Amino acid sequence: MKSTMMLLACLLSLSHALPFEQRGFWDFSMDDGMAMMNDEEGSGTPPPTMPGLPLPPMDMCPFGCHCHLRVVQCSDLGLTEVPKNIPRDTSLLDLQNNKITELKKDDFKGLTKLYALVLVNNKISKVHDKAFEPVYHLQKLYISKNNLAEIPPNLPSSLVELRIHDNKIKRVRKDVFNGLKNMNCIEMGGNPLENSGLEAGAFDGLKLNYLRISEAKLTGVPKDLPETLNELYLDHNQIQAIELEDLIRYSKLYRLGLGHNKIRMIENGSLPFMPTLRELHLDNNKLSKVPPSLPDLKFLQVIYLHSNNITHIGVNDFCPVGFGVKRAYYNGISLFNNPVAYWEVQPATFRCVTDRLAIQFGNYKK
Repeated sequence: MKSTMMLLACLLSLSHALPFEQRGFWDFSMDDGMAMMNDEEGSGTPPPTMPGLPLPPMDMCPFGCHCHLRVVQCSDLGLTEVPKNIPRDTSLLDLQNNKITELKKDDFKGLTKLYALVLVNNKISKVHDKAFEPVYHLQKLYISKNNLAEIPPNLPSSLVELRIHDNKIKRVRKDVFNGLKNMNCIEMGGNPLENSGLEAGAFDGLKLNYLRISEAKLTGVPKDLPETLNELYLDHNQIQAIELEDLIRYSKLYRLGLGHNKIRMIENGSLPFMPTLRELHLDNNKLSKVPPSLPDLKFLQVIYLHSNNITHIGVNDFCPVGFGVKRAYYNGISLFNNPVAYWEVQPATFRCVTDRLAIQFGNYKK
């Protein structure tokens, strides 16, 4: 009876023991060594596997990387190629800030569960035609700040987001986005793209919500971008004018970025093609007057016009005539750094603005 009580007490104490916590690299090897010693002393503890049977496969973390909960982080290691033996259940692979120059055919072999791949800030200039074939569940590809001369071919059809800015891309081929029906966002600014580099039909079949082609060499608004766009950013280009039919396709836009261009003229009637527009960036251009047709944009709430050459503001430049016509009032109008005599502007000019703090005039300085 006494020995039985002692056995129960030992079992209870074990049931309340804390889980094992590894505090050092050698903790596991020490445990293995203790187990071996116990076996040699005849403890009777059976081995973990039967003799003659192969050990179960075990994915190892690549040397120097950190692996945790299906996330493999191999950034800032000076790698010149994609590491081998990446665990097959990896969902996020971070390879940014290395010196990888090429993506080979089998670099991602077996990574069928990969969801996001980060290759930002490497030296990649070559991508094998079948490099992305194994990662057919990939949804996010970040390959910005590399040396790519074109968009990689055969991107996974599962792709939702592509960030490929700050490369050396001069051309977007007609068939490069074929089959990418799930694509929602493309960031491709910072490439030396001209209007002629966007082949006709290059974006056919895409249902994008977001597209940025900023810091490029565009001289006009591209005319065959996806009609589904909600956000379009063409800032820091060389666009000189907005003509009547430039925006006719983009009726679903609610945010348009055209800042830091050379726009001198916006043709009357071009802006109403975007009836749901809520935010318009026209700052840092060469406009000499407030763009026409702004009162027709019933939902416009924010407009940036600072750092232009605007000299006069009319009483009906922003607000429609009559009450109840505009559906949403302005909560931001920036007009600073323009040669306009703000003290001569009629107070009624801003009758459809939420409050006076929403208007920014500032001082004009040459």
